[in-house]
Amino acid sequence: MTGARDSGGRALLLDLDRTLVDLQSFTDYDAAWAQVRDLLEGAELPSAPQTGWPSGTRACMAAISGIADVELWHRVSSAIEAHERAAIAESRPMPDLAEFWKATAELPRGVVTLLPESVAREVLTRHGLLAEGAQGREVVVVGRDPLIRPKPSGDGLRSALGRLAGSAGSVSALMVGDSTWDALAARDAGCDFVGVHAPPGEFDSVDPRPTAVAGLRDVLRVLS
Repeated sequence: MTGARDSGGRALLLDLDRTLVDLQSFTDYDAAWAQVRDLLEGAELPSAPQTGWPSGTRACMAAISGIADVELWHRVSSAIEAHERAAIAESRPMPDLAEFWKATAELPRGVVTLLPESVAREVLTRHGLLAEGAQGREVVVVGRDPLIRPKPSGDGLRSALGRLAGSAGSVSALMVGDSTWDALAARDAGCDFVGVHAPPGEFDSVDPRPTAVAGLRDVLRVLS
């Protein structure tokens, strides 16, 4: 699939969970949310964009995106991270991941995720996506950080593009993700977006509605 390699210097930004690898299905976000709720002690969080995530997942991610106090943010993030890290061994690659990763190896690539960077790197390494000596360019990883506004903000994407600028030669990028939050982050960062592995209607609230495809093999066709 050589077309993915001839994309005019455009960088490729990727969500991780349920886009490249399924960690969410094996993470007990309901249990994590029960812990987070106790840490918040009844504090109200700003409303978050709708998405098809299960309620526990959405509540945890809404907390991460809505907490301004750095100390509390770290306590909440650590509580959630314990459950995310416990699921790494059970995580599964999304269909056609190996083909997709090989076909895009020569593109500047960044993974922008709501997972902690350390967890993201462990997941990527487990599935051979950050293997030492792997063919292709170095992959930039931007995980959740109290100093970087998370999705649906585009700050994480902008951070990744800044680190990719030397190899990309341009700030132009295509973002690939599975949720409304990914689509809104791409729009905020001025990136093109393609949805993948999303439930029906996931992007109905995004205006204009983005392109959505079934799987990673279809993303390759978009890149071509």
